[in-house]
Amino acid sequence: MKSFSYLSALDVGTALRTIADSGDVKFLAGGTNLVDLMREGIEHPATVVDITRLPLDGIEELPDGTLRVGALVSNSQLAANPLIRTRYPVLAKAILLGASAQLRNMATVGGNLLQRTRCMYFYDEASACNKRVPGSGCDAIGGFSRGSAVLGASEHCVATHPSDMAVALVLLDAVVEVESVRGVRRIPVADFHREPGDTPHIETVLAADELITAVELPPVPVAANSRYRKVRDRASYAFALVSVAAALAVEDGRITEVRLALGGVATKPWRARIAEELLLGAEATDESFARAAAAELAPALPQSDNAFKIDLAQRTVVAVLRTLNAERSAS
Repeated sequence: MKSFSYLSALDVGTALRTIADSGDVKFLAGGTNLVDLMREGIEHPATVVDITRLPLDGIEELPDGTLRVGALVSNSQLAANPLIRTRYPVLAKAILLGASAQLRNMATVGGNLLQRTRCMYFYDEASACNKRVPGSGCDAIGGFSRGSAVLGASEHCVATHPSDMAVALVLLDAVVEVESVRGVRRIPVADFHREPGDTPHIETVLAADELITAVELPPVPVAANSRYRKVRDRASYAFALVSVAAALAVEDGRITEVRLALGGVATKPWRARIAEELLLGAEATDESFARAAAAELAPALPQSDNAFKIDLAQRTVVAVLRTLNAERSAS
């Protein structure tokens, strides 16, 4: 590992001026896997800035009902917040299924959004990986691809995005607030992460001189009836093979509002817009759920080891929507 300087920022202005003065800076806060990547020789920042003491660890309700969550709010703090648990249960559940209690105590909202893929080829310096070394190739294509993406992939990268929290945030139309010396910018979470295309090493729309300062959750009444289901190889501490975040409203047997997002199957947190459009106004039946899920997964392009994800995702969508409909009827 090459040598690097380590700085501690006590205010946002100092942090922003530091990155404005250097183009090779990384922020250190609970939640990202930066230290792991530096240890593995994948990340090589010249300067690491510790931002853990910045005043970005509060949760505030704004006059319009929006919840403003500071970037340094821990995952545990967010999942335990009463407003999150009652208004956005899908988010609380996604966080609780994301990691062990110890990791949730350290992981932050901003760090979670910026974590990088857990693709084995990304971590293996002996393998070709366009995320790690642009232009080197992708050994996951044609290699062991059980965990790879079937949606949003390209000929240059098939790595999945690992975050559970981000899937729920996409469902909720959350907005990321970022700041630089040039001012403040607000980015919908749905647009924050990029599909790989021919530049898989560029994973977000965050500029090099920007710092995530907060995430805003708008009022989403339908989210009171929401759920997150995670399908994985073992019951705990494993990344999703398939995950589904869903919210549903039904009147007189027909769907009046629905939101769907998928994890574990795509190169970014995946909002299932095709399925949502087909479900709106449809009867709340397994047949409608299955038809919409099949349409969403129709563009999927599996590798040799992960075709099962397509059927698994469809069946999980149906199961989650069925459960939400049953719970609504019983309430």
